[in-house]
Amino acid sequence: MSVGRVNPDKTLEHQGITGLGEVHYNLIEPDLIQQSLCRSEGTLGRGGALLVSTGKFTGRSPKDKHVVKSDLVQDTIWWENNRAMSSEGFDTLHDDMLAHMKGRDYFVQDLYAGADSTHRLDVRLVTELAWHSLFIRHMLRRPERDELDSFAPEFTVINCPTFKADPERHNCRSDTIIAMNFDKKLILIGGTEYAGENKKSVFTLLNYMLPEKNVMPMHCSANHASGNPVDSAVFFGLSGTGKTTLSADPNRVLIGDDEHGWSDRGIFNFEGGCYAKTINLSREAEPEIYDTTSKFGTVIENMVFDPETKELDFDDDSLTANMRCAYPMHYISNASTTALGGHPKNVIMLTCDAFGVLPPIARLTPAQAMYHFLSGFTSKVAGTERGVTEPEPTFSTCFGAPFMPRRPEVYGALLRDKIAKHGTTCWLVNTGWTGGAFGTGSRMPIKATRALLTAALDGSLENAQFRKDPNFGFDVPVTVKASAVPDILLDPRRTWDNGEAYDRQAAKLVKMFSENFAQYEDHIDDDVKAVAIG
Repeated sequence: MSVGRVNPDKTLEHQGITGLGEVHYNLIEPDLIQQSLCRSEGTLGRGGALLVSTGKFTGRSPKDKHVVKSDLVQDTIWWENNRAMSSEGFDTLHDDMLAHMKGRDYFVQDLYAGADSTHRLDVRLVTELAWHSLFIRHMLRRPERDELDSFAPEFTVINCPTFKADPERHNCRSDTIIAMNFDKKLILIGGTEYAGENKKSVFTLLNYMLPEKNVMPMHCSANHASGNPVDSAVFFGLSGTGKTTLSADPNRVLIGDDEHGWSDRGIFNFEGGCYAKTINLSREAEPEIYDTTSKFGTVIENMVFDPETKELDFDDDSLTANMRCAYPMHYISNASTTALGGHPKNVIMLTCDAFGVLPPIARLTPAQAMYHFLSGFTSKVAGTERGVTEPEPTFSTCFGAPFMPRRPEVYGALLRDKIAKHGTTCWLVNTGWTGGAFGTGSRMPIKATRALLTAALDGSLENAQFRKDPNFGFDVPVTVKASAVPDILLDPRRTWDNGEAYDRQAAKLVKMFSENFAQYEDHIDDDVKAVAIG
């Protein structure tokens, strides 16, 4: 056992994991970088960043996620969205993985998931790769060193990329596996080096556990006004829609960039770091995120770099479009020290519309907010998932279907109730295409998006003149007092060269919304059913 604090009564041996090689408990960043370099897992980059490759898999494998179907969870898991695994299959998988691990070195991090101590989850990550241990140390919340003496993990995640599952033997889909067992409080990950599986498995746990406490888990970023934590905002959206970029507003305090909870007290970050996409990242557009790529300990995933100078190429997506950097929250100068905020005054639903139909911003009624939350319309962005090479229109309920173990109406009802109770204003923001669909139009200008969000968050947009959108029924501003937002941009039909072509595209999208939403109509209230589309 190497240096690093650990509760002596809570070692891996006490968990029945024996026969390993060297076990490194709770190493800090310098030690983890040194281990990664000694094990040839990565390259030291500028400023002490760690440059790594995730090998074959450069994105998540959502089709390989499984939940053990037991008496404890069989009536509460959304089985249409979560692959079932038998208890027998999991037990065999567990035994085979432990046998595979014998004699190998492993790295253990004991961490918190959740800044609110009332609702946090104490989780242990056991990883085969030293850089995975560094990654998850950034992404979750680090206990103080003396707190580790009494740390007792509630759930354990074991990540062993060199282990390959056997579909016949383990009751799974392929040799890549992410298997969750709520009875045994254990998650097993194998066959993939993609580090994002670590953090998303913990997020999925919280998504299952927190609704029972009337806490809404959210796939969102969040910030609050400078000097006023009560004036908070959350930004829902799948990867690639701009959660990280848009919440990192230099004029507001960053609470977190990906995963949060909304309790009776307010909102809180689940994590202790950020996991930002770096494709086309520039110092001019996003200076603080850009600067993290040359800071000590930042994990740089799947980026092309000059082997001599270690200079990163932010435009070369030959490895993947899902190139990323992972860094601790305090690397952002305006990050919150508490990771807490009040009940949000504004909820922003981000969508990346590859059809080029939706306006850059629209105001939603509470019923429309629940409708669009359950719909979760966006486009999968290239590289975020395996096999996605260009934007694909999709409906991902709650803006995070891959991470939702319960039925979406559970989360939708929580959102509706909290919005109603706290008087929150909801906005739908399109960061996708304008002037035409993907391949014809252009991406929404980020300066315009930022200007519109500023107007929404400071309250000035509420005083604008609005029109009723003929396709979706929500309110769209006619003009905004911001030079970055020309009036024509607010009316997507006017940005197209051919208005009739826009109408055909809009009709197609409306039909897609209606057909998708039919699955929820037996589970929702009449006010949401009455939301008129088309």
